[in-house]
Amino acid sequence: LHGASFAGGEGGSHDFEAAKKQAASEKKDLLLDFTGSDWCGWCIKLNDEVFKKEPFKAGVKDSFVLVELDYPNDKSKLSEETQKQNKELGEKYAIQGYPTILLCDAGGKPFAATGYQPDGPEKYVEHLNTLRGNKAKRDEAFASAAKAKGVEKAKALVAALDAMELEDAMVANFYGDIVSQITAADPKDETGFAKKAASKKRFAEFQEKLQEFGQKQDHDGALGLVEKTIKEGDLLKDDTQQVMMIRAAILLQQKKFDEALKAVDEAKAFQPDGEIAEQIDGFRKRIEASKAKAAGAPAGK
Repeated sequence: LHGASFAGGEGGSHDFEAAKKQAASEKKDLLLDFTGSDWCGWCIKLNDEVFKKEPFKAGVKDSFVLVELDYPNDKSKLSEETQKQNKELGEKYAIQGYPTILLCDAGGKPFAATGYQPDGPEKYVEHLNTLRGNKAKRDEAFASAAKAKGVEKAKALVAALDAMELEDAMVANFYGDIVSQITAADPKDETGFAKKAASKKRFAEFQEKLQEFGQKQDHDGALGLVEKTIKEGDLLKDDTQQVMMIRAAILLQQKKFDEALKAVDEAKAFQPDGEIAEQIDGFRKRIEASKAKAAGAPAGK
C-alpha cells in the first residue's frame, strides 16, 4: 500500500471509528487523508514529499491521529469492510477531489480543509498548526453564541461557520443544526446569511443548467441563460460577477472577440475591487491575445 508509511505512522489508522476513540482518549484531533494512492498524482506527491518524512510524523504525533481513507484503482489493497467505510465517509464529508485533507475534532466534525502544499514536511506541519486555530475560533464563537440572543447569537454562529471555510455541503452535513439556529435567531436576515445561502444555491442551479447547454454545444442557449440570470438579479455581487465572466468566456469560444472584451469590461466595472478582479484582468489579456492571433492568421483559418 502506497500510503502505508502514513497510515502506519505513529497512531495511524485505516479504521475511522477506532481513530475517533483514540483521538478522544488522547485529546487529539483527527487528520483525514482522502487519497487515491495508486492513481492520483498529487496524492502520491503529497505522500512522498510530506507524509513519509520523519519531520512530518514527529510534527503531528502530539496533535493528530492520522487516518488514511484510500480510493485506489486496485481494490485488492483494501478489505471490503474498509472499502464500504471509505465510500460512506467520502459521501458524508462531501469529498469533491483528491487529495482532500480534513482536520476534524475527536468527534469527527471537520473544522478545516486543505490539500497538497509545496515546501516539504516542516512547512506542512506549520500549515496544519495554523489551521488548528480554526477550531479555537469555532469554539469561541459557539461559546459567545451560547450567551447571546437574537441577531447577536446569529452573528456569533455565522462567525463560527465562516472561521472554518468549509464547503457548503460539508457544513450542511455536519453543522445543519447551527444553520437552523441562525435562521431561528435572525428571522429578518440582518446577518445576510440566508441571502448568501440562497445566492449560492441559485448559482449552483445556474451552473447545472449551463453544463447542459455546454454538453449540447449550445452557445446561444448558454448566453440566453446568462442574460436571464443577470437580469433576475437575485445573486450576490460576487456571484453575479462570476456569471458576467462566464458570458465573456462563451463569447470568446464563439470568437466574438470585441463582444468578449466588452463583456469583460462590464464585469470589471460591475465590481472593480471584487475577489476576482485580478482574474478578470488576466482573462482580458487572453482575449486580446486570441484576437491578435486570429487577426494574424492566414485567410480561411
